[in-house]
Amino acid sequence: MKRAHVLMPERLRHLVEDFRLHPQLAGDCHLIGDMGLSRALLLNDSRYPWVILVPRRAAMREIYQLAPADRRTLLDESCLVGEFMMRAFNGEKLNLGALGNLVPQLHLHHVVRRSSDPAWPGSVWGHSAAVAYTADAMAKRLQILRQGLPILI
Repeated sequence: MKRAHVLMPERLRHLVEDFRLHPQLAGDCHLIGDMGLSRALLLNDSRYPWVILVPRRAAMREIYQLAPADRRTLLDESCLVGEFMMRAFNGEKLNLGALGNLVPQLHLHHVVRRSSDPAWPGSVWGHSAAVAYTADAMAKRLQILRQGLPILI
């Protein structure tokens, strides 16, 4: 997939420049890369294909706080991520969530579910402790995601 450069409108530049990833997300995830609006992260739990999109906008907690164009972009990116993940990881159901109870920064979870996963059919949140990726499994999962998603340079 060809990588693209995106020019940022001046009126939005300060929102991106002031963006800082919440320390909890930084500690729990591995960087996939940046999409047009969102930073794409892989949660370090090898039991589930689990991508988190974080809009690169400062001080956002809720989707409705985004500018209308950013809301549309987030939905488009979410659909791209979800569709790709379901194909790439042979999912039966895609769980989406924007909880924010523990991490106040706006972020959107995408979790591919299968009837064979440990939490099925219940929620993955709070089910059990994460099982970290091995270095090799992490590298393979990141390669799949980076090749299949529209990650920008």
